[in-house]
Amino acid sequence: MSLFKKKRKIVIQPSPPSKSEPKSVEESSSLKKSLKENIQYIKKTLGESADIIVREVKMGTEGNIKVGIIYTDGLSNSENLQNFIMETLMMDIKKTDIENNLTADSPVLTLFKDFALTVGELKDVSEFDQLFTSLLSGDVILLIDGFSSGFIIGNKYWESRGVTEPTAQTVIRGPREGFSESLRVNTALVRRIIKDENLWMISKEVGRRSKTNISIMYINGVAEQNVVDEVCNRMNRIDIDGIMESANIEEFIQDSQLTVFPTVFNTERPDTVAAGLLEGRIAILVDGTPFVLMVPALFTEFFQSSEDYYQRTVMASLIRLLRFVAFGVSVLVPALYISLITFHHEIIPPALLISLAAQREGVPFPAFVEAIIMEITFEILREAGLRMPRAIGSAMSIVGAFVIGTAAVEAGFISAAMVIVVSITAISSFVSPSFDIAIAGRILRFIFMALAASFGLYGILIGFIALVLHVCSLSSFGVPYMTPLAPLNLTGLKDSIVRFPIWDLLTRPPYISKNRVRQRRTKVNFQKSSHSKRSQNG
Repeated sequence: MSLFKKKRKIVIQPSPPSKSEPKSVEESSSLKKSLKENIQYIKKTLGESADIIVREVKMGTEGNIKVGIIYTDGLSNSENLQNFIMETLMMDIKKTDIENNLTADSPVLTLFKDFALTVGELKDVSEFDQLFTSLLSGDVILLIDGFSSGFIIGNKYWESRGVTEPTAQTVIRGPREGFSESLRVNTALVRRIIKDENLWMISKEVGRRSKTNISIMYINGVAEQNVVDEVCNRMNRIDIDGIMESANIEEFIQDSQLTVFPTVFNTERPDTVAAGLLEGRIAILVDGTPFVLMVPALFTEFFQSSEDYYQRTVMASLIRLLRFVAFGVSVLVPALYISLITFHHEIIPPALLISLAAQREGVPFPAFVEAIIMEITFEILREAGLRMPRAIGSAMSIVGAFVIGTAAVEAGFISAAMVIVVSITAISSFVSPSFDIAIAGRILRFIFMALAASFGLYGILIGFIALVLHVCSLSSFGVPYMTPLAPLNLTGLKDSIVRFPIWDLLTRPPYISKNRVRQRRTKVNFQKSSHSKRSQNG
């Protein structure tokens, strides 16, 4: 099948802009010296939008300094605009010598910047493209009559969701902070954890019309520079109207499109992102979404939770092993049941075979059709529970599954054993910490069910071999997807299927970081040390 062929390198070619697409704005040009012409051009380009506020004021003792203030209502901080911009321009400017220098050869714009504008973020602007981007991002634009340049005053502010507890990746023990939809808040949450001067950030804008702000964070000297360059190159090749969520970025930059397995990790937990950065990974933060992308992503990473590092080693290892077992159950158990019932009766113990035969005596469908009906029914209930209001969503899905399952068994459509198998499978699919890997398991489940119904255990074995070959052929930004299992790396196994004690994790994951040393061995046997001291004192 083409799904399991050797992966070819995917090159994202930017699509040329359509010649037939009508342009809503005129071609970009430089600012004019006339304040009136600049304001007319801005209003015309933005279609006289009601939320674009234009204020023309006259300053100076004789009112011969004409200034235009433009901002977007709802995206700018009106209080700061009044206290630190308008009041300064209208009142404090009289105490300066700007007016006296209007006809002199001194740089008047520099005098405005030095004396009149008491704000922190201030940039020059001379092009309309830059002006519109900043204006529609919440900044205040200040233009002065007689000059072909102006100022961009940082004044972004809008209502946003605060820092709350993550909803998709909850933990019993650990930080309760989660990312929000504000890019600057998210970067601050990461910097609060990693106070390192080598934590670097690259800012980009993606989307011809949305101009979505994106930040690429990595630790210089720990992350592989060629991976950082590859991430930037893939981001630069994205050519689309708008980015609505980080999932849009994920589809563009992932290595392989023809796979059900995720090759880009996403999380809404700052501690998870900080841990990934310390291991040499690269974080991609997108404005407008609480989900942060991390690359490279390995198969074992999707079964790891941040809580694994906040619990004792034995407990964390057992829970991690349980996740792998649950994933195998969710993928293979329905297929195994179908193959045994359909082809391999001799494997089933006689007592159990008699019980299963009695249950299926009045069922009109073969085992495969039974499983398909129950699996599709459960998927419908799961999706309905997610889309319904939270107050009744969970109750509806639980009660619906119980009522439908019981009614189907009593009506003779489905056997009781099939209800048990599908229930165990569904519950196992919820064990995975990552929703993406759980979706991959749900898709693979149907494939293995079809193979079991066609060829029995032989079909399951062939499908499993093909699946192993497929995942071993995948990579994430040049790193083998099954690392450290294939290729085998004994050091990397310390933090993959199980977790060794933190004091024994001396190196970072292989193939990810160029600086492999994470810590020096400092484990001390405190019990032995205290005993030796008592012996010496005695």
